[in-house]
Amino acid sequence: MADTFDRFFSDASHLMKKSAIREILKLTQRPEMISFAGGLPSPDSFPIEDIRRVTSEVLEQDGKSALQYGTTEGDNKLRTLLAERHRKDGLEIGPENIIITTGSQQALDLCGKIFVNRGDVVLCGLPSYLGGLNAFANYGALLKGIPLDDQGMRPDLLEKTITDLKKEGKIIKFIYIIPDFQNPTGVTLPRSRRLEIIRIAERHDLLIVEDSPYRDVRFAGTPEPLMSSLDTHGRVMTLNTFSKILAPGFRLAWVTGHREVIDKMVTAKQSADLCTPPFVQKIAARYIEQGLLETNLRKTITLYHRRRDFMLKCFRELMPEGVKWTEPDGGLFLFVTLPPATDAARLLEKAIRRNVAFVCGSVFYCNNEGHNTMRLNFSYADEKDTLEGIRRLAEVIREEMATP
Repeated sequence: MADTFDRFFSDASHLMKKSAIREILKLTQRPEMISFAGGLPSPDSFPIEDIRRVTSEVLEQDGKSALQYGTTEGDNKLRTLLAERHRKDGLEIGPENIIITTGSQQALDLCGKIFVNRGDVVLCGLPSYLGGLNAFANYGALLKGIPLDDQGMRPDLLEKTITDLKKEGKIIKFIYIIPDFQNPTGVTLPRSRRLEIIRIAERHDLLIVEDSPYRDVRFAGTPEPLMSSLDTHGRVMTLNTFSKILAPGFRLAWVTGHREVIDKMVTAKQSADLCTPPFVQKIAARYIEQGLLETNLRKTITLYHRRRDFMLKCFRELMPEGVKWTEPDGGLFLFVTLPPATDAARLLEKAIRRNVAFVCGSVFYCNNEGHNTMRLNFSYADEKDTLEGIRRLAEVIREEMATP
């Protein structure tokens, strides 16, 4: 038996890092733990009875096809329905502009696979979604963070960074951005900035990967346009998912983009999983066709609106002076900033002992900053657990702030 397997592993495997969020979730399985750590939709939002009925219909009426292999591009009816749904966003596309993926995490991995050579630069928000950062880094991308303010990525710093990197001879491939209820901060990019960033991409001949998992979960404010709907040159590809609007257990997502990009993703996906399960695709298609997605989404938005408001109320009443947080108009997360000297990682260790969990904000920073920040999910816990969890967390923060 080999004493070590290290020499067998590829160079690419050594670039891979375990997801800090998934590792924390292992610690939160105890029934007494109140977790604000994962980006978990509420099980109360899952339309179990409708899914049971639709699943039976699929098996009864289309069972042989549903249980067979499918095309890599995805179920044609589902792609057609999604193209129609995007028309309300001002996005004129057809099924040929869509690929179905096994969760949006696969879509992020495919972006790394088809775009990134080792040493290429990917521009991202500072902070930004850990799953995206890891997916690109796995293919050897150099991640360069662009600071955010309360309106998202700053275009002035984006352009300056691009100019500086080009002077250094760096090859930049794309801008990775989450414009709606950004993960982890919850901020939303206004239309003017979306247009400005698209123009920057045009001037510097870059692509844009628009990650849009939370867009439909808006419960306040005015919807902003998809960046892909503002794009006139095919530079923007948009990642969408059913995980936040239907059920994450489906592992079902889709990408819209220029046909040439979609074709390349199809080729890359064929060597990964051949196809996303046709069974769940057909269930989702029938579910959409019957108008159930929009009906259930309205209920989900109402639920999350209530839970966000309740968590914010708990923060205002229980958090000590010096703690700041975002108040997003949608999505699943609050981003919390502690006093500069406070170490969220040390705080997490104490919080776990009190049976409450969060995600350290530093894992979302590609430059090793953000050590005094944390991300909290407000969609999963009910009001009873939220009140108790925030009470415990506030106590730990207060104790930590009082420690020299």
